[in-house]
Amino acid sequence: MSGQRFDFTGAQGQRLAGRLDLPEAPPVAFALFAHCFTCTKDSLAAVRIARALTAHRVGVLRFDFTGLGQSEGEFGDSTFGGSVQDLLAAARAMEANGQAPSLLIGHSLGGAAALAAAADMPSVKAVATLAAPFDVKHVTRLFGDGLQKLLEQGEAEVDLGGRPFLVRRTFVDELGAHDQRQRIAGLRRALLVMHAPRDDTVDIDNASAIFLAARHPKSFVSLDDANHLLTRPVDAAYAADVISIWASRYLA
Repeated sequence: MSGQRFDFTGAQGQRLAGRLDLPEAPPVAFALFAHCFTCTKDSLAAVRIARALTAHRVGVLRFDFTGLGQSEGEFGDSTFGGSVQDLLAAARAMEANGQAPSLLIGHSLGGAAALAAAADMPSVKAVATLAAPFDVKHVTRLFGDGLQKLLEQGEAEVDLGGRPFLVRRTFVDELGAHDQRQRIAGLRRALLVMHAPRDDTVDIDNASAIFLAARHPKSFVSLDDANHLLTRPVDAAYAADVISIWASRYLA
């Protein structure tokens, strides 16, 4: 696998930092990866999945959402809808480069963003989600005691994965504008739902709701005892291999 920098302009005009991973042989297709909430393009899951896909001659763009990693912008000003627009901007940049994505992959809230964005990506034939919430408002459970404070004061610093992040009330209020059930029902793309039954961050009922809302063709694969972030290399590698094999039917 070889890689190259792939920066592009986000929905709000900011520079978003991306990396395009390419196979050694000419690619047969391209994929776009949406990382988990407050993660970056260099998360273990993102890197492993990109590596596995390049072994199947699929190029992969992974990028940092607004205000995260090496991308410009302030995380405190971000919204779920903004992340969806970032994904669409990434797809447009790929298309302009002659590398329009056929496969869309999203991890955790990135999976929800992928489900929301797919309908506006004509080139996408298949969508794969990893540990994704069905209702995007689920993410507010991660804010703990900080949720009440930001609702009352308009913003609060919350601990997410051991790191402090400033979150504003606009983020929470905007979540209510998204009807994921309707989006999933109208997806009209092949869908792979992957989730661990004992995920203690986004419980397995979310996967069931996504799967039931979707129309065929759809598939579900258990991630067994993997944790939410797929931090064990064996779990990330397994997910990557399954996605690669499953997607090959739709990318040929």
